[in-house]
Amino acid sequence: MSTEAASFKALSAAMAKGFWRDKSSVFFAVIFPLMFLVLFGAIFDVDDRSPSEVIQVGAVPLIDDLPAEARESFDDAFEVAHTEDREAALEKVRKGDADAVIEMQGDTLVAHYTVTDQTSAAMTAGTLRAFVDSANVAASGQPPRYAFEASAVEDDSLAVIDVMTPGLLGWAVAMSAAFGAAATLQGWRQSKLLRRLQLAPVRPRTIVGARIFVTVMIAFAQTAIFLGLGTLGFGLNLTGSWWMAVPLVVAGTLCFMALGLLAGALAKTTEGAVNLANLFVLPMAFLSGSFFPLDDAPGWLQVVSKAMPLRHLNDGMLDVMVRGEGPAAALVPIGILLAFAAVVCLLAAKLFRWESV
Repeated sequence: MSTEAASFKALSAAMAKGFWRDKSSVFFAVIFPLMFLVLFGAIFDVDDRSPSEVIQVGAVPLIDDLPAEARESFDDAFEVAHTEDREAALEKVRKGDADAVIEMQGDTLVAHYTVTDQTSAAMTAGTLRAFVDSANVAASGQPPRYAFEASAVEDDSLAVIDVMTPGLLGWAVAMSAAFGAAATLQGWRQSKLLRRLQLAPVRPRTIVGARIFVTVMIAFAQTAIFLGLGTLGFGLNLTGSWWMAVPLVVAGTLCFMALGLLAGALAKTTEGAVNLANLFVLPMAFLSGSFFPLDDAPGWLQVVSKAMPLRHLNDGMLDVMVRGEGPAAALVPIGILLAFAAVVCLLAAKLFRWESV
């Protein structure tokens, strides 16, 4: 083994041990983002919207006499309880224990609901109205003139956890890479380790290569943990060329390492470098779809979001991991991330100082 290779191996091992021994680094790089994944996974651990809870008072011929196919659809949309006590049923709706009470008054289906949850009330009323309209068409004996067909634009298996995991993983990779680079650069400067390394018989490229290698390995560990927990714990569905997340993670790591180097070059203390890296990454996470989708965001916010590298990392991973896109979908995001890394690295190099001022 050559001297340079031995130095690279020793430096990489030392940096990796330093990371795993630093409890705060492990917490913010791995455990903290995973807490969000577990939280969102637990909240949205459902395949479909739960049926509305409806209480039927007495006989409701319109519902009871539905054809078999229509009845099956009704049972999918509503969970029906039967009672003869109208007042008790209405009280349950007032308390939020049921979504609606339905009863027949002559030829009219009457639905009683609370105004507390306007969204649920509107969905329940709209669905019931659709069944009434269908019954009217059937009673008229005339075939319907128009038909409706729903077609999903994304994979049928796409669930909330599928949408959330790529964004949270992107945020975790960005946070770990940026914080690690910022803290390392400033910490080495304050401890005079930079000067000692400059005088040591080790080439700068070996030191930089070891730092990049360790950070990328940490990002791979994050990816494996996120995908493993998401798949086994919450039913994450990986589709398409999901393996293209690997080069995306590498490009994202380099991009946010560059941002961390910029923070380390600008700040005068380790705490200042970490805080500045946080100032870069945290707002970007909210504006890049890491915590919630931006599909319905205003146009100006979309423009701002697409100027941020984390948006391209999140979109690229979303495309190849869960939207079923091919490898080509990751190429543009990778190019943008690498270009951003190159520009920021040049800026950080111009601002770099060997000693703290």
